Amino acid sequence: MTFFDASPALSRALAERNYSEPTPVQAAVLKEGADDRDIIVSAQTGSGKTVAYGLALASTLLQGRERFEQAGAPLALAIAPTRELAMQVERELRWLYQYAGCAIVSCVGGMDARQERRRLSDGAHIVVGTPGRLRDHIERRGLDVSRLRAVVLDEADEMLDMGFREDLEFILDATPAERRTLLFSATMPRGIVALARRYQRDALRIEVEGDARGHADIEYRAIRVQPKEVEYAVVNLLRYMEAPTAMVFCNTREATRHLQAILLERGFSSVLLSGELSQHERNLSMQALRDGRARVCVATDVAARGIDLPNLELVIHAELPNDAETLQHRSGRTGRAGRKGVSALIVPPSRARRAAQLLANSEIEARWSGPPTQAEIADLDRQRMMQDPLLTDPASEDDVALGRQLLSERPAEELAAALVRIYRARLPSVEDVEDPGQSAMPDFRARHAAPARTPKGPRAMPDAVWFRLDIGRSRNADPKWLLPMLCRKGGVTRQDIGVIRIFDHETQFEVSQSLADQFLVSMRRPGGDNVRVERMGAGAGFDRPRDKKQKRKAAKSANRDGAPPPPAHEKRPGFKKKNKT
Repeated sequence: MTFFDASPALSRALAERNYSEPTPVQAAVLKEGADDRDIIVSAQTGSGKTVAYGLALASTLLQGRERFEQAGAPLALAIAPTRELAMQVERELRWLYQYAGCAIVSCVGGMDARQERRRLSDGAHIVVGTPGRLRDHIERRGLDVSRLRAVVLDEADEMLDMGFREDLEFILDATPAERRTLLFSATMPRGIVALARRYQRDALRIEVEGDARGHADIEYRAIRVQPKEVEYAVVNLLRYMEAPTAMVFCNTREATRHLQAILLERGFSSVLLSGELSQHERNLSMQALRDGRARVCVATDVAARGIDLPNLELVIHAELPNDAETLQHRSGRTGRAGRKGVSALIVPPSRARRAAQLLANSEIEARWSGPPTQAEIADLDRQRMMQDPLLTDPASEDDVALGRQLLSERPAEELAAALVRIYRARLPSVEDVEDPGQSAMPDFRARHAAPARTPKGPRAMPDAVWFRLDIGRSRNADPKWLLPMLCRKGGVTRQDIGVIRIFDHETQFEVSQSLADQFLVSMRRPGGDNVRVERMGAGAGFDRPRDKKQKRKAAKSANRDGAPPPPAHEKRPGFKKKNKT
């Protein structure tokens, strides 16, 4: 089975990109019996699934023609969980369908909605977007879904985890019943199975082998470092690996800013990617990485969701991830579609046991070592210099003539030394780091690592700020989607959220005091989830919300007899609801 059975236009685009044989997921969706059927595919990110469903849609959309007819109401809808992933999908589909005359429009949060509506009114064959923005366009009658022949749910499990179930159901309910539905998900929890059962007809289940334990093309390394040399170890590792593109993960925005400042000071072309950046700033960072003006991306987990960078060969965990799933998600940015990659964990002695637990829970074997030393990097620099285009590229006649003139005026050794200085001036500086040695580390062997302890019940924070959210039981509030939504929009991690209490019409929750101000600013930014959050007063968060009349009565009762007022949900003798006439 080859790619070139799809269509002449798509085959031409694939050939130009040097695609010769399909990946397992691409071969699975192209096999006999999958044509024009609903499919549910279990496949990891980086397996080539965007091209897979692009090829799978070809027969449904083109219907035997080589090119599309004039664009009108869209024929296909691709839904992705994040802006970055949706824009990545748009780029992939655009080159795949470039010779088929396909008009593709993206609709994502953070971008100009009016401009998107104008592009939609001009006509489109395929629309790619995020759930919230797509729903908004449908409700405002800017997106006509009446002629849809196919809908793709990309990374469906991520969309459910991020709280998009209601938006997805709204979109799918608005589309024609006879449409084709392609569902792609890395995992198959009950929510995905229920979604497939409700919106798919006789779906073909496809499970791609070889993805269950993550990416086989990733080499994992654990780098022992002294406690105060974590940033310096990152610097040396970047210099040692010399990856065309590298991604460095931190757990907080403050850590990303601090580390990027260190990298810029050392001479690395690096960009920042965190939740505090505007969409325009994020786009500029991504473009700098794609066109080679930047080589290193320092990012938080939330900001890096759905990112696919070309030539990303190195992922560095400057701070350990919070769980095994996040470890594999971070590492999955490299080793994609058959390419090799390295995922390196920076491990000071105090975090060795935690690192061992993460690796054991992920069923990953990592190679432990100290950080690259100055001598090792200097030795590599000498080897790389001999292969540098400065020496290997053919010289022009002018270059040769100037070289002869220099040799007539300067000794050869002096000229060679000048060439070395010029070469070294282009390189970022190296740090003097020390390997604490295995003896200085706790017993980090996976077989001796204790299993990670799962906390039971809500986790109260000693230093926390209470917030109120205008979503309660009446709007199906549930921690399963509230927590990911708060982390995503507020730019915090799960460890920064404490107790969550859900009432009928509101939800109260704790946020780490050090991040409270930043969290509130992020939650109030336009775009994404339309929720209202406000900070509560000191000592708040422990009582059910009362209406004003109940509060006044409770205060009078407390002033009269000194006893605390009863909870609002308890009935009091003689209290009757007045009937309105």
